[in-house]
Amino acid sequence: MAHPRRFRFAVQIDKASDRATYLELVRKAEDLGFDTLVLEDHFDENFAPVPAMLAAASATSHLRVSTHVFCNDYKHPLVLAKEIATLDVLTDGRVEFGLGAGWKNSDYAVSGIEKEPAGRRIARLEEAVTIIKGLWGSDPVDQVGEHYRITGAVGHPRPVQQPHPPILLGGGGRKMLSLAARHADIVGVAPAAVTGEIDVESAKTATPAATDAKLDWIREAAGARFDDLELNVLLFAALVGPDRYANAEAIAAAFEMSVEDTLGSPHLCIGTVDEICDDLEARRERWGLSYVTFPGDALEAAGPIVERLAGT
Repeated sequence: MAHPRRFRFAVQIDKASDRATYLELVRKAEDLGFDTLVLEDHFDENFAPVPAMLAAASATSHLRVSTHVFCNDYKHPLVLAKEIATLDVLTDGRVEFGLGAGWKNSDYAVSGIEKEPAGRRIARLEEAVTIIKGLWGSDPVDQVGEHYRITGAVGHPRPVQQPHPPILLGGGGRKMLSLAARHADIVGVAPAAVTGEIDVESAKTATPAATDAKLDWIREAAGARFDDLELNVLLFAALVGPDRYANAEAIAAAFEMSVEDTLGSPHLCIGTVDEICDDLEARRERWGLSYVTFPGDALEAAGPIVERLAGT
């Protein structure tokens, strides 16, 4: 059995037609018992994370704000460390910091940023995490690496949360999950974006058997710190209702999965409230996945699930 933790829940809300609609959604998330609001970091129709996180925190009393995840290739770590520390001060310590190596083809295509091989992006991310942690400390940072050169940098302001805001790193491949196991407070278990898209190839890495392998990688890389890790999963779909098998069959056909793997995938919740609650408890027992992020379109439907399981 994976180490047990109490459930907590996040919801991804990163777009709205206007300010009033966005703030209504984030207040509803808090009222429904969600612990955290999550935003993506892409060059499409979603909001920019930093101002949206601040607006959400300012409109609520205890909702935490996070990213799933900032792309390391889009901002220098010195800039990102300062922005997150400032956010942590201005939200009275309600920030979680999700960071990744980048994966989405369209982001790189529209921005003109080169999408380098995964190994190089992950190595750059590891350097960045070391720099950011250092800048959230009290000593000047000097680091000369393959990707960054930092000389005598002192981080201002200091984050409210010490030693730093909780750091979420995650992914679906062994290199990224091993890095997360060594450096993160929260490890996000995700499908591998093999082709730079969410497609049939990534679905192959979202099965129960693939998740078993991912947890083995995390345990091996984390060593003695494994029990200190919180394990997160981002849901790509949450279909709450009576048509469990019909919905599972449709998703299975679209992604060339078996119905059994579709219903067992930790990245999908399909069924009634009772069925989904049973699934989430079974997944926590098997994999230790206690921090669950719902998609924004399931905000209200997930409310009864959050009410029943949050904190248990």
